[in-house]
Amino acid sequence: MGDEKSLVYRILDANLNRMREGLRIIEEYYRFIENNKELSITLKGLRHDLICIEQEVGRDNLLCNRDTATDCFSKENRPEELTRGDISDIVYASFKRTQEAARTIEEYAKIVGSAKSSQTAKTIRFSLYNLEKSLWIKGNHG
Repeated sequence: MGDEKSLVYRILDANLNRMREGLRIIEEYYRFIENNKELSITLKGLRHDLICIEQEVGRDNLLCNRDTATDCFSKENRPEELTRGDISDIVYASFKRTQEAARTIEEYAKIVGSAKSSQTAKTIRFSLYNLEKSLWIKGNHG
């Protein structure tokens, strides 16, 4: 087990990846299913905001502390992760995954002295809350 900062970088790396993947899934929904260029561009912008976080935290710090070989969940899936009922299940799960990752980044970035990254993650999180609400209110969820 590494020192505290190494572990924090590992957490940040995992959650930046999780958030990027979830945002891509949501973006693809708006692009290919809703054919909504405006929201696709908005989501692409949120993904690009992650680049700013990576740069501030330091890509070297993130990559040097990545350790998928010892991640106890890297080779396991919970049963509910193996199936999805429909498109709305995929989109809903991705919204929740990205919101949780944003909150994790928001908190752990503070430990490595990245107040700007913490604020960026918070902004992304609240943007996702609003996007999720507007999607479900409109009934456009699969």
